[in-house]
Amino acid sequence: MTTVHVPLGDRAYDVRIAPGLLANAGAEIAPLLNRPKVWIVTEETVARLHLDALNAGLGASGIATQTLILPPGESTKSWPQLMRTVEWLLEARVERKDVVLAFGGGVIGDLVGFAAAILRRGVRFVQLPTSLLAQVDSSVGGKTGINAPQGKNLIGAFHQPSLVLADIEVLGTLTPRDFLAGYGEVVKYGGLGDAAFFDWLEVNGPALAAGDMALRQEAVRRSVQMKADIVVRDETEQGDRALLNLGHTFGHALEAATGYSDRLLHGEGVAIGCALAFETSARLGVMSQECPSRFRQHLSTMGMKKDLSDIAGDLPDTDGLITLMGQDKKVEAGQLRFVLARAIGEAFVAKDVDMNVVRAVLDDALAQR
Repeated sequence: MTTVHVPLGDRAYDVRIAPGLLANAGAEIAPLLNRPKVWIVTEETVARLHLDALNAGLGASGIATQTLILPPGESTKSWPQLMRTVEWLLEARVERKDVVLAFGGGVIGDLVGFAAAILRRGVRFVQLPTSLLAQVDSSVGGKTGINAPQGKNLIGAFHQPSLVLADIEVLGTLTPRDFLAGYGEVVKYGGLGDAAFFDWLEVNGPALAAGDMALRQEAVRRSVQMKADIVVRDETEQGDRALLNLGHTFGHALEAATGYSDRLLHGEGVAIGCALAFETSARLGVMSQECPSRFRQHLSTMGMKKDLSDIAGDLPDTDGLITLMGQDKKVEAGQLRFVLARAIGEAFVAKDVDMNVVRAVLDDALAQR
């Protein structure tokens, strides 16, 4: 097992990464418990595939469970499902010293973390991420929340988990599309701050996607370590943490434009968004044109979406996309900030970006659809 420690003082926690962690979940979680019971919130697909294994792992340590099963999909990150979750936890008489388990992908982790943050002004929770995207990104760092009609993740709170258990084995049940969507967040880490990691992914990405367990564990470890290092420097996104949003300004706008539907998964939006951010960087003259081409080539090699032309159905025009981008959380004093890059592995937060260049990038991308 690999462990990445997130040193945040009295809110510090470990991210444990290994195959078979569900079977050992009881032993891992028991030291956190005030009483031998936990409350699991999951979704239908994960429950069908993995809930029995988790219950067995918890039962082996004498831990009783109650479970709420929500619908799958991004639309679950909403007021109605948040209210349903909070009311269920209240009816179950969950106390502040109890532990709630977020068992699923990024949607469940974000929703349950937010529910835990506002329940009794803060209840502890453990992340058990079941998707690659959640294991490398959303389960770590304490960002929790739900979506609004105006944009993604606009309602939420910072609430750190007490523990993260990333079972690499469960990644084997993901569809190829879901795995590659998660890989969009993995490749983002190479793009924003670790050129050597991007080099490693170019060599090992295909075998990793094909199922190599050791490579998957190493990709998760390196991604989590990079995120942990940034979160420790800037927990509430006053500075460096904004770098983790490489690709997200474009990507979140595209997700809103497609109605948070299966037309575009979050990690797919991030991958396309990174390509657009690199293209913008190149046109602004801060990055060589070879970099966005190299990045898109890797996405193509992996069989991933890389351009707006890969998104099925209609999209808003350039003005519509820029309006959606205006709801981005990095807006400051009404001005949109972008995460750009000087090279692969050298991202930075930019103010005063020439919106005519952004408009031209989007015009050209839409024209190729």
